[in-house]
Amino acid sequence: MPTIMSKLIPFTLLVSSAFAQQPAWAQCGGQGYAGGTTCVSGYQCVYLNQWYSQCQPGAAAQTTTAKTTARTTTTSASTPTGASTSNGKLKWLGVDESVAEWGTAFPGVQGVDYTFPSTSTIATLASQGYNIFRVPFAMERMAVGSVTAPLASGYLAGYTNVINAITNSGAWAVIDPHNYGRYNGQIITDTNAFGVFWTNVANAFKNNPKVIFDINNEFNTMDQSLVVALNQAGINAIRATGATQYIFAEGNMWTGTSTWATINDSMKTLTDPLGKLIYEMHEYLNSDGSGSTGDCVSTTIGVDRITDATNWLKANGKLGVLGEFSGGANSMCYTAIKGLMDHLQANSNVWLGAIWWAAGPWWPAGTYGDFEPPNGAGYQYYNSLLKQYLP
Repeated sequence: MPTIMSKLIPFTLLVSSAFAQQPAWAQCGGQGYAGGTTCVSGYQCVYLNQWYSQCQPGAAAQTTTAKTTARTTTTSASTPTGASTSNGKLKWLGVDESVAEWGTAFPGVQGVDYTFPSTSTIATLASQGYNIFRVPFAMERMAVGSVTAPLASGYLAGYTNVINAITNSGAWAVIDPHNYGRYNGQIITDTNAFGVFWTNVANAFKNNPKVIFDINNEFNTMDQSLVVALNQAGINAIRATGATQYIFAEGNMWTGTSTWATINDSMKTLTDPLGKLIYEMHEYLNSDGSGSTGDCVSTTIGVDRITDATNWLKANGKLGVLGEFSGGANSMCYTAIKGLMDHLQANSNVWLGAIWWAAGPWWPAGTYGDFEPPNGAGYQYYNSLLKQYLP
């Protein structure tokens, strides 16, 4: 069975002199923050919450000691498309349901190499108000033998049963080929073949309006132009089937928030004729950003690592979703997760939601992020906090 996360996301901490003027959209205050508290000309430091103040357009700078009387509506270089929620609430909050992609034997045996998420525990979470569930699967099981193979009927049936259980509850289901831009361990380079795969998948789910298509999980160590091309091929193939649902696009470098603005800036060139493209990013809070351990660097690390991505979304008129995040059962991580969630909610005009990694019936006991009710370590420690941010 896999560890909680096998990726590595290099990160950049936002460090600045306490006396330096902060650039547009940068952090300028918040509990535990030690950087500059004034903004460049034309911007003012606006209090958003206890953990985060931001340089937003305005005529005069202000310190972060006084709250604004109402949440300031931010502006950006262009207006994001899609369903932005500018009322201070997230559109989506939910959980990744990880187990159908497990194992290294393909196609493998259900119950031995992999299984499917529990619809009863999903129902428990949905009854509490969680309204989005991302369900990873292995492309090698869904399309056996090649990327262009017809979808495997048995695996598709088991997977579809989970998807239907989610959407019948009123929640959204994210279709997630969890393959890191690879098939059988080899980087996918044939965009036409990738388009055939997405034609097959989209045709299977295009009539379910609560389905969301996630192009591929965590592209990494690939040529950036290929990452963009694969995403666009997926978008084109999905739309060619007549599917009208939301699409999530993931970037290179494990789609990490802290590196997004520099590594994945070219992702802004993606086009969707329906304007329902959402940029999915991931964020973990331990020292290497991999999520392999449950420690957190600091109480502000969540905000520190996501701020550049927030600024990128605003500057480019895009919308985002945090498709994976988690933290260990300790007070430092709790504060960091709370700060992260406060930041997402305060910037819900560009961040549509967040999805916790992860629930699923096979996580070993004590796995720090395990959100499987009722005994998962992450569920027991963080459920009451996350419910404060439900849509």
